[in-house]
Amino acid sequence: MLTLYDAARCPYCARVRIVLAEKDVEYEAIEIDLSDRPAWIYEKNSTGRVPVVEEDGWVLPESAVIMEYLEERHPEPPLLAADPADRALARLRIFRHDTFTDPYYALRRGDESARPAFDAQLARLDAMLELQPWLSGAGYGLADVAYVPWVLRARHLLGVELGPYPALADWLERVSSRPAVAAEAGIVAAL
Repeated sequence: MLTLYDAARCPYCARVRIVLAEKDVEYEAIEIDLSDRPAWIYEKNSTGRVPVVEEDGWVLPESAVIMEYLEERHPEPPLLAADPADRALARLRIFRHDTFTDPYYALRRGDESARPAFDAQLARLDAMLELQPWLSGAGYGLADVAYVPWVLRARHLLGVELGPYPALADWLERVSSRPAVAAEAGIVAAL
């Protein structure tokens, strides 16, 4: 059975939890206290970060890589499009995810000077979603999973209003109707 070294508050872990739920993969979760990481987690990932998955003694860190691994290991239902262009677009959006999270984390640390940069990132997502219904292209997929944990946390933990971003607000409503994302929204509400 797959083991997930997890932390409820971690949006990177949320990505993996969502993919596991979408693919109906059974797993054992081991909660890691991010404020007091056990020494042994550094044996699983030299950075001490989660998520980490382990299966039959094989260990893999890094959420974006884990998401792709799960997509290949458990191809049904697919979370990458059959169309190569949409697959490439999803991968590009995941690859550039730091442009969104950098100002998010600055705001989480209380740096209000990051607000314009984060607002610009919300506007960028909104513009993308005006052109197509999903961040992954024509259908829901890994790029949507990659961003939704931060959008949920920005709304709940930072009080970000999505009214100025109607396409993003509509996307969040649609994506939140998926049971895997709704479960994550429940975790965020409990933070």
